[in-house]
Amino acid sequence: MHLLYAIASYVLFAVAFPLLLWHPKLRHGVPFRLGFYRRSFDLGTGSPRIWLHGASAGDLLSLQPMMKELKARSPGCCIIVTTITNSGLAMARKKLVEADVICHAPYDLFGATRRAVAALRPDLLVLEYTEIWPNLIRAARKAGVRIALTNGRFNPDKMSRYRVFFRAISNPLRRIDCFLMRSDEEAERVLALGAAPDRVWVTGNTKFDALVLDGAAGREEALRAEMGLDPRRPVFMAGSTHEGEEELLLGVYAELRGRHPGLQLVVAPRYVERAGRIMALAAEAGLPVRLRSGGAAAGHADVTVLDTIGELAAAYRLATLVFVGGSFVTRGGQNVLEPAAQGKPVLFGPHMENFKDSVQVLQGRGGLQVSTPEQLLKVADELLSRPDQIEELGTLARSSVLAIRGASARNVEHMLSILPRGRAAA
Repeated sequence: MHLLYAIASYVLFAVAFPLLLWHPKLRHGVPFRLGFYRRSFDLGTGSPRIWLHGASAGDLLSLQPMMKELKARSPGCCIIVTTITNSGLAMARKKLVEADVICHAPYDLFGATRRAVAALRPDLLVLEYTEIWPNLIRAARKAGVRIALTNGRFNPDKMSRYRVFFRAISNPLRRIDCFLMRSDEEAERVLALGAAPDRVWVTGNTKFDALVLDGAAGREEALRAEMGLDPRRPVFMAGSTHEGEEELLLGVYAELRGRHPGLQLVVAPRYVERAGRIMALAAEAGLPVRLRSGGAAAGHADVTVLDTIGELAAAYRLATLVFVGGSFVTRGGQNVLEPAAQGKPVLFGPHMENFKDSVQVLQGRGGLQVSTPEQLLKVADELLSRPDQIEELGTLARSSVLAIRGASARNVEHMLSILPRGRAAA
């Protein structure tokens, strides 16, 4: 049955390849994606060789705490990181200092995956979330590689499709040695799909371990000055906002500023290239606005647009109250635990479909969901009138984040246990 999948994957690849070459996130690194590595490419040294795969930049950041744990538990190991997107590759090269080898993942083709496995020579292949690639799994298994799935999740709405697909291609889950699932519900789903019961564990989500807990510690004053923020005045911060939200939030801010003179607003768009659009919206609303990239020389303005990459977690530390975007529009929400880790109360809208586990962590424990901009105005107004409650909610939010950490250590324990004897400590 797997032969049919192998043939179908080549047919689909032939059709999709022109589109892949055109797509800005996928068109680079074609030789690596086909499993060809130039002789000068450094394949790393050390043992055991552990190959971690994450589809995108965000997925790789969830794997980073495990990389740190692996280096601590097995200092001589070689960590190989692969990703699908160009942005994921760029982020990995910049931030994943624990990785010894970083490259594009192979296409899930019979030949490409066999060549990649032969070149990278992993002892352990670690896949994440729902990254079930049948040809890669089969190639790794045939080479004697152990396989683990971490942060395991399966969309409950697609269970019938998974069953049909897995049944048609000779269930790839049977070739996976270790399933490390995010929750009891996810464990039940993977068991229903055919995973062996003695290979399934609930260990939690490593993305919680990836949360930055110290933020701007040590440089708060410098960052505040660079952002033009007055330390004597409260800051309402809107993080990871999307198109259609900023106009609403600027309206809420204008009302709040009338009730709380001196209130400052920081808007951090999910995509920094939209900073100019937000500047225009603020100007149309009659609000003084500046860009964070202007530095201290740009002076103070009521509204600051955070147009730099990699500073959001640190900026959250400067906030009094936080709203997380992607939740007033149908984008499924954004990371609400990041500001919570900085000890800030977190407000978010009704559309949090992609972060249900995070909402469960924070709901009633430092996180407040609001259904409309009008309700956001009401709740924010009440909180800004009670600084003591803001402090209590922020402490509760941080405590909630601290309580859910530790999945990375549990995962590494299981991962090393399935390696051949002697490999884990090599």
